[in-house]
Order: sequence, then structure tokens, then C-alpha cells
Amino acid sequence: MERVLVSACLLGRKVRYDGGAKTSEDELLAAWNAEGRLVPFCPEVAGGLPVPRPPAEIEGGAGGAAVLAGTARILTPDGDDVTEAFVEGARRALDAARAVGARVAILKEGSPSCGSLRVHDGTFAGRTTPGQGVTTALLEQNGIRVFNEDDIAAAAGHLREG
Repeated sequence: MERVLVSACLLGRKVRYDGGAKTSEDELLAAWNAEGRLVPFCPEVAGGLPVPRPPAEIEGGAGGAAVLAGTARILTPDGDDVTEAFVEGARRALDAARAVGARVAILKEGSPSCGSLRVHDGTFAGRTTPGQGVTTALLEQNGIRVFNEDDIAAAAGHLREG
């Protein structure tokens, strides 16, 4: 059985910045969870951030690759730099995926860690811009395909393709 890294908040774990979860009702995800296929992980908590915590966004909506390259930071609304915690969490997510041989991850869309198609634009005004979060960028750079919670069927197809 092939293992899949998954955002812990999608499985009901209260690890989000606001202390909540974003539990997925997807039947395939629930079946995989029952099989023991899923590896729940929250990169922000793994990187040392508390729950709850202030929201954070990538400055300028630059995306995770820019953060990993050192050309963008992740800031809170008060201007606190939390970049290192996000980068450390991404590294730990990669380690967790490698430890179980995961080729696929299903991560929470829109997050500065986990977004696969979009991230917030860095203004804390609720606007998003196309881009990836830090964890998604690092996983993809290392050959692990990332899907969001709305694309679980595509993740299943990728697993079937081998």
C-alpha cells in the first residue's frame, strides 16, 4: 500500500493558525485514512509554530520557491518574520514523505505552507495570487507530486499510473 502525506487539518486535527481544522468530507480520503494509507502532517506545527498563532503570508505573494531561495520572507500582520519556522516545517515534511516512500501529498490549498495553486498575496486583505506554499515547493522540487483537497481523484490517478 502506497502512503500519502496529507495536511493534518484535512483530517480534522486542530492545527490551523486559528486553532481550527478544515476537515475534508472526501470519501476517497476517508477510505485511505481507514486503510492506514495517510500520513498526517502539519508543517507549520512541525516547524515550531504554536496553535493558535498569528496568520502569516509570503511577502508580495512571491511563492514558496522564492522563500526557499531566500528572496522572500513569510511575515505576520505585525511584521514578525516566521520564515525559518516555515522552511523547517517544509524540510520535516519532506523527511516524513521520504521516510514512508510517499510520491504524493494532498495539502490544504491557499496556505503559505501547503498551497499548490494559490497563496495569499502578502497584504492580509484576503486576496490570493497564483503560486505554491513553501512545503509544496520543496516537495515538488524533490519529485513528490502535490495535490489539493479538491483534486483527490487526480491524486488517486497519479498513484495508479505508478
